[in-house]
Amino acid sequence: MTSTHLLGIRHHGPGSARAVATRLAELEPDVVLIEGPPEADALVELTEDPAMQPPVALLAYATDDVSRAAFWPFAVFSPEWQALAYAREAGIPVRFCDLPAANTFAAPPDEHTGPPVDPLALLASAGGYDDPERWWDDVVESRRDDENPFEVIADAMAAVREDEKPPQGNEARREAYMRSVLRRTRKDGFENIAVVCGAWHVPALADPLPPASHDAAVLKGLPKRKVACTWVPWTHGRLATASGYGAGVRSPGWYHHLFTTADDVTARWLAGVAAVLREEDLPVSTAHVIEAVRLAETLATLRGRSSAGLAEVTEATRSVLCGGDEVQVELVTRRLVVGERLGEVPERVPQPPLAADLTATAKRLRLKKDPVVKELDLDLRTPGGLDRSKLLHRLRILGIEWGSREASARRNKGTFRETWALCWEPSFEVDLVAAAVYGTTVASAATAAVRGTVEGTPPLDEVTTAVENCLLADLPEALPEALAALDARAAADADVARLMSALPALARATRYGNVRGTDTGALRAVADRMLDRICAGLPPAAHGIDDDAAARLAKLVDGVHDATSLLGDEPKERWLAALARLAERPSLPPLLAGRLTRILHDAGLFDALDIELRLGRALTPGVVPSAGAAYVEGFFDGGALLLVHDEGLLRVIDAWLAAIPPDVFTEVLPLLRRTFGAFSGPEKRAIGQRAAGLTGTARVVAVADELDEDRAERVLPVLATLLGVGA
Repeated sequence: MTSTHLLGIRHHGPGSARAVATRLAELEPDVVLIEGPPEADALVELTEDPAMQPPVALLAYATDDVSRAAFWPFAVFSPEWQALAYAREAGIPVRFCDLPAANTFAAPPDEHTGPPVDPLALLASAGGYDDPERWWDDVVESRRDDENPFEVIADAMAAVREDEKPPQGNEARREAYMRSVLRRTRKDGFENIAVVCGAWHVPALADPLPPASHDAAVLKGLPKRKVACTWVPWTHGRLATASGYGAGVRSPGWYHHLFTTADDVTARWLAGVAAVLREEDLPVSTAHVIEAVRLAETLATLRGRSSAGLAEVTEATRSVLCGGDEVQVELVTRRLVVGERLGEVPERVPQPPLAADLTATAKRLRLKKDPVVKELDLDLRTPGGLDRSKLLHRLRILGIEWGSREASARRNKGTFRETWALCWEPSFEVDLVAAAVYGTTVASAATAAVRGTVEGTPPLDEVTTAVENCLLADLPEALPEALAALDARAAADADVARLMSALPALARATRYGNVRGTDTGALRAVADRMLDRICAGLPPAAHGIDDDAAARLAKLVDGVHDATSLLGDEPKERWLAALARLAERPSLPPLLAGRLTRILHDAGLFDALDIELRLGRALTPGVVPSAGAAYVEGFFDGGALLLVHDEGLLRVIDAWLAAIPPDVFTEVLPLLRRTFGAFSGPEKRAIGQRAAGLTGTARVVAVADELDEDRAERVLPVLATLLGVGA
């Protein structure tokens, strides 16, 4: 007679895992059915490889649309993993019995595919708990006895389901398929069957089963899609509820500790907490640990618990080891309660060619896939450093952000060093599958991705980024096409602002030839032509614009100015000449005029008297104070050292500020704060000290090399008429 044993579990929990292992040893089944995709049946034998170390996950994806993908994670404390381990040791077959991924990925997603209610919440409420997680942890996961909980779980779930509507949509299809697998397994001659599934499904699989025709009707005509399946490494962090994983748990690190620690659970945990804090140079002594253990166990006794749970050890950690510091508690939560463990899979696990190439390349370059953020400093003058840089840049082109440079770019602007923050995410495995449409190696895929970017008529900034990526990632086969697209887009683009936005990236890219061994001659030629268009188009772009547009244009001018420093002396001279011509236009917005004056002064084209004269003109009483403030903002955006070292400029600014009428000063104050508030503390103190020592009055210098008496005489009759006096 066939016997079927239904082991209802929560997908990740040490109590459930321990109970499954114990119960299977008692039942000695001849086959185990596990909730999971049947496509993974062929991969079960890989769990026998010693190199397979959880946490790992089954990854299934539609081969024609990688966006349809799903993971089935397993930790060492997952009941399903313990069922796999038992079957491996006992030498019995395992079958996955959930609805095939081929059907799931072909059907439109349902609005709700899980249980219509939260059964844990209902049961916890019945037990007097307001936290379902705490209830389940108390009654199941923290238990260390050998009592069989599965009959009680089955009865509880049956009671919950009695008051609910029959499952609909995908849930109905899943349970119908599970029953069909169970019937087929019985028909194949297995007599002692163990089924490990989510507790919610247990009543649906209990005898008597509905007629096979009923389930066949539910499953009839289901669409299918071609699916691939493999094992991938996983992390404890991705098992956490906070990661967005629907079947996640709050504390995978704590659950791992409960499952793998046989005795002194509380003491060993708090000793681990102390080790984490000591790694951060925080003072934690053995006495602290002893006192924390005592507090956790006392709290458990007061609360009627057989042993300290996560709540008790966390409160002991906060009070004794962290001194109430929530930042330290958060550190412990991240490092231990959630955990940062990354699993491993054997090299013989089937991988798409692109993923296999990345694995081999990373191994050759000694780049470890680590879920913890690690800083990597690369010297591009060494072969190893350069090869690592190329790999990380190629992956970024493919949208795989294994390495990030945002935080390091501000610290390191040299061309011979790069600093990366590395952090491997399991979801990158899906990204690799998606990127496989471009090629079978990282280099070929990145090359094809760049070519795809520059095809057609993409925006200029995208083409510029593609060119820079070609040089950073060393993609010589894609570079000619990217440069040709760049030249064509730049020539056709009449928007000076877009040209100005694009030029800095090109200028940066010209630096890479020295260290990366790339010929940037063609790139310099494109950049040179683009600079010519910018110089010619800048005056019209600056004409008749409002204050906001002037601020944007000033930032673009700064970017181009920095870029010309990288292009060489001759391009920079052409650029400065264009700025000098523009600076003479009387209709420039004040902020832009001030910015140009500062740039030309720093370049040595204006001396101190020129600057004092120009500032004096901009800040004379006849100029609206808000316009003067905008001019000052543009001029001093490059820093305040001029005010510290040039007393003449300081006097002009001081006199102008003093002359602003009180009723106008409040209107100008926000602009002044925006300007002077950006100065550093030492700069502000130095300016204040210099201003306090000023004596005498400020003078606005009007300088003329020669007086043109003929032109002056022509003005006298007009002045006489205006003043009402005789000429």
